Amino acid sequence: GASSVALKRNGREQARLHPNDATALGITDGQTIRIWNARGACLATAHVTDTVRSGVIVLPTGAWFTPREDEGLEAAGNANVLTLDVGTSQFGQGCSAQTCLVRAEPHIADQRDAFDEYQEKLVALSTA
Repeated sequence: GASSVALKRNGREQARLHPNDATALGITDGQTIRIWNARGACLATAHVTDTVRSGVIVLPTGAWFTPREDEGLEAAGNANVLTLDVGTSQFGQGCSAQTCLVRAEPHIADQRDAFDEYQEKLVALSTA
């Protein structure tokens, strides 16, 4: 809905990181960044803030899954590509930790708005 869209920048989730980490990684506020680990990779918009502990990146959930087939990269900041899909138990199938180890770096290539990419995919599917 509208409140979810209002929290995004460039159609992407905002990844919050501490100013010291941002400086060390060469990341500036509002910049598109690539976040990755062995499970996958996604793009997000950096939100540099001292409300996050140094060494931590906070990436909200809620982005529509928008994969770039040619790059193996998720364009909207969908954190599910970074986490293990294991339920908490046989009774509750929620994410067991909502935590994982990741790396981050500035992303210079292809700066398209993730909302626009998602809309293009929907149009392509509907006309195929």
